[in-house]
Formats: sequence, structure tokens, C-alpha cells
Amino acid sequence: MNGSIIDPRAAVIPVIGSRTAARSDVDAGSDVRKRNTILALSTTAFTLMFAVWLMFGVLGIPIRKEFGLTEVQFGWLTAIAILNGSIWRLAFGIWTDRFGGRLVLTLLVGATAIPAFLVSRSTSFNELLIYAFLVGMAGNAFSVGIAWNSAWFPKSRQGFALGVFGAGNVGASVTKFIGPLLIVLVPAAGWFGGIIPGGWRFVPFLYAIFCVVMAAAIWFLCPAHDHKPGAGRPLADLLRPLGQVRVWRFSLYYVVVFGAYVALSVWLPKYYVDVFGMPLTKAALLTALFIFPASLLRPLGGWLSDQFGARRIMYWVFGSMLLALLLLSAPSGHIVLYVPEKYAASGQIETMRFVMGPTLFTVLVFIVGCGMGIGKAAVYKYIPEYFPRDVGAVGGLVGLLGALGGFFLPPLFAYANKVTGIPQVTFFILLLITVASFAWLHWVVWRLLHNASPHLKNQFEMKKVGS
Repeated sequence: MNGSIIDPRAAVIPVIGSRTAARSDVDAGSDVRKRNTILALSTTAFTLMFAVWLMFGVLGIPIRKEFGLTEVQFGWLTAIAILNGSIWRLAFGIWTDRFGGRLVLTLLVGATAIPAFLVSRSTSFNELLIYAFLVGMAGNAFSVGIAWNSAWFPKSRQGFALGVFGAGNVGASVTKFIGPLLIVLVPAAGWFGGIIPGGWRFVPFLYAIFCVVMAAAIWFLCPAHDHKPGAGRPLADLLRPLGQVRVWRFSLYYVVVFGAYVALSVWLPKYYVDVFGMPLTKAALLTALFIFPASLLRPLGGWLSDQFGARRIMYWVFGSMLLALLLLSAPSGHIVLYVPEKYAASGQIETMRFVMGPTLFTVLVFIVGCGMGIGKAAVYKYIPEYFPRDVGAVGGLVGLLGALGGFFLPPLFAYANKVTGIPQVTFFILLLITVASFAWLHWVVWRLLHNASPHLKNQFEMKKVGS
């Protein structure tokens, strides 16, 4: 019209551009849905696996009665599952980076159903130890989920995403809640002529069924195309970051915020029963007051670490834990002052009496749990920042050494209690480990500041600037 020529490309290019933009939006939305699906299912699976891993914290009480276990035997029963849930974490982290989390987590959850079922059929303490060791493989689900979610989520959201996944630690409280109830509700003889076992044996039987269902859900609902940051890389390249001292420092931090958490999760029910004379049901409920903040505050810890940095958060974590552990490690008793008989007929005065009741004890343990919940997320915020291509290997090693702390601490608690006869020695041990971690953290910060301002090396008082 009017002699003008319309270039057909002028009409086509905007259409093509809009289609490309629309396709990009669809792809972005699809990626978000896939990430959220992986986060939701991996967190659910981790919650279940954590419940399986630490079920002997509650089941150990009726098991101890049935098999007549000693204090040390009970300590080893609770620790042996933790051992197997620790030693394979590095391997599972590397396998996840190489083969994808969907495959590795499906196989792990499905395979855990077998020893969980066998625990329900145990007839002797030796059998129980073997099956408890095998069912402990469930604890390695943590390394799989950390590496899998790190591969899918952008750096800006990794702290929060890993915190949400890590909140699956709350699985430790699942058995605390349902275990005592199921033990009472399901008759000891079981149902259908014992095909479904009763009493404490029903709990691992039920978990075996849940594991099979969960494995199927992961395989069929998660995206088939997976992210595999370690695919094609030689093993030596994947393991190279493990030679850095920083990795081992993170591991010590994780012993405090996770290893000690695992140990207390299985030890506290017994502590409440033995020290305060509580029934198992109430002991399990109060233990859950420790487990909930130590698990559910992990997303908050991830968010805080994203906002303020992991190092600053760890300062607050260690500081609050030290104050609470200092009080928890104080044994019940009093000070005896020897005085002339004119002041006291017996020649002595008993003063500064201290006996901690269950209320104050629970409040202090709750504070420790809050520190652990936030601290676990802060430690794993460090890892993708310093080792973005090696989260599987580094996260696996940190998880391995942290969980090994959970393995060694219950027997250490048992032996220390046997030698001293003081149950509060449990918290004195944790106090020493926390002091060592805090000291290392502070030394690193001091060294960073010293390197950044070498000209202030020998100046204690700052000179005034100007007049």
C-alpha cells in the first residue's frame, strides 16, 4: 500500500523471538518443577532412612530387657548401625556425582528393606548385631541427597535447599513417637500367626515395607535425565580436594553438630530413663524436643548462612552450645566445708548444693539442639562455596567423619559412665569436643585477619587518627 514494501521478516522475527522466550520460560519452569520434585522426594526418603538408621535409640530399651544386655552391649548395639551409616558416605557421594542421585538413592533405599526385615526376625544378640550393622547402611542416604540436590540447585539457593533436605534428620524422632505406641498396640505374638511380628519387632518390619514403597516412588517420579557432575572424571581428580586441611576442619565441626546429634538421639532416651526414672514413652517424647530443633532448624541455618555467611553463624552456634554444655556437664552434688565443731556439730558444712531437674535439663538440651540444627546447615554451606565441583567427595568425607563421631560417642559415653559413675560425663565429653572446634575456628579467623592487616601485627592499642 502507498508504494511501501513490507519486509516479511519484520513480522516473523518478533514471532520467532516470542516463541523462543516462551520456550525458555517453559524450560525454566520445568527445571524448577524437577528440582522441587527431587528435593521433596529425597527429603522424604532421607527422613525415612534416618528413622531406620537410629531406630535402636528407642527399640534398644525393650531389646535390652528381652536379651538381658549389659550397659556396654547396649552402647555397641546403638553404635554398630551408626558405623555402617558412616563409613560409606564418601563412596556414596562419589557414586552420586558419577551415576546420578536417582539411581543411587533408589538402590540404597530398596536394599535397606532387606536388613530391616531381618532385624524383626532376630533371635539372638549376635544376630541382632549383624542385622543392625547392615541396616545402618541407611545412614548413607545423607551423602546421596546432598550431592544430588547440590547438582540441581543454583548456588544462590543451595544453602536453603540443602537445609531443607537436611531437615530429614527429624526422622530420628519418628521412631521416638511411633515406636513406643506401636510396641504397646501390636501384640507381642504378632498377627496372622506371627507372619507380621509384634512388639518392638513390628517397627523394623513396618520400615521394611516403607522402604520398598519409597524406592519405587523415587524411581518413577523423579526425572530420568539426571545431573552427574562427576561423570567421566578420573577418581584421582575427584579425591584431590580431600588433601586440603580445610576439609578436615569442616569434618571436626560436623562431629560437633551432627555426630554428637546422632549420639544423643540414641542416648537420651536411656539417660532420661536411668537418671530421672521416667517411663520410656515420656523419655522418647522429651528426646523429640531435642531432635526437632536439631532437625527442623536446618533450613533456617541454611538461610542464615546464605544471608550472613557460614563462619559468622558457626561462631554463634559454638558459643551457645558451650554455655549449655557447661551446665549440663556439672554433676549433681555439693561442696563440703570442714569447720570447727562450734560452727557445726559434725565439723563440716555442706554448701552449694546442685541437682539438675528434668525441666532445666530439657531446656538446656533444647538449646544444644537448636545450635546443632543451625550448625549442620552452616557447615554444608561451606562445601559448595569452596568446592563447587566436588560436593559429592568433600560432602561425603565430611559426612563420613561427622557420622563416625556418632559411632564412637555412644560406646565412649558407656565406658566413661562405667568408670566414673557420673552420668553427666556424657556432656563433659561433648564440651571438650566443642571447645576444640571453637578454638580451631577462632584461630582460622584470627589468621585471616592477621594476613589481611599485617601492619597491625604488633599493635594492641590503636593510635588516634588526627588531633
